[in-house]
Amino acid sequence: MRISVTIFLTDETITPTRLARELEQRGFAGLYLPEHTHIPVERTTPYPVGGELPPEYGRTLDPFVALGQASAVTEALALGTGITLVTQHDPIDLAKQVATLDHLSGGRFTLGIGFGWNVEEAADHGVEWRTRRELGRDRMALMRALWAAEPTAYEGRFGSVRASHVYPKPAQKPRGPVVGPRTLIGGAAGPKLFAHIAEYADGWLPIGGRGLAESLPVLRTAWADAGRDADSLQVVPYAVLPGAGKLAHYADLGIEEVVLQLPPAGEAEVLRVLDEFTPYL
Repeated sequence: MRISVTIFLTDETITPTRLARELEQRGFAGLYLPEHTHIPVERTTPYPVGGELPPEYGRTLDPFVALGQASAVTEALALGTGITLVTQHDPIDLAKQVATLDHLSGGRFTLGIGFGWNVEEAADHGVEWRTRRELGRDRMALMRALWAAEPTAYEGRFGSVRASHVYPKPAQKPRGPVVGPRTLIGGAAGPKLFAHIAEYADGWLPIGGRGLAESLPVLRTAWADAGRDADSLQVVPYAVLPGAGKLAHYADLGIEEVVLQLPPAGEAEVLRVLDEFTPYL
């Protein structure tokens, strides 16, 4: 099983370059970074796990800039977002960022996407909350057009692009309906989410990994109904606090990668936790 990590990198934590070097030297598989552009002070949306919103949410580094730094100081470490709030981006700009990072890293990038939880943050980006899932689907389709081998036009409900010359292309080759880098969709189990995964992604990025024994068969049915190859489905439990029994359970379910949660802390604390995680490699 591949063991990756995620962390809220901020202006107060360990740096991307220091962490990336340590992860590669120790044998971790990958580094995934979250995204929040800003956290409105006047917010009615509750923090999904309850309680006060931790301060690191408002201090998060831009994941593409941070992962670009991590790419430059490593050779094999996988790089990913967990998650990119795809509806909050101009899709033409985002397609360029994603393709550039995948190209420069030699195909090491995983685009983890999601539809968000913070209504106020999304609203500042002009996102209408009730249509955010369809907006995300539309954004991804437009980006796939830009990543296509030949100039390809796209006309969607929320956006369009002319057939264009656009390079670089992502290093990863098309597979089935997926064009571009490895794409995982985050979110809670449900028919709408599973339909999106089966339509245009490589798999699922479930936060915490609870209830997988019950939800995986449902996802696999949706995957099969969409005509996807059963062996190609990837499920990557995300932001997991590890334990030997938990990781063994995931392995029994056929899961090949798990993303462990690091604290949003300085260098000494993060390296101490990496030492605790190392026995799971």
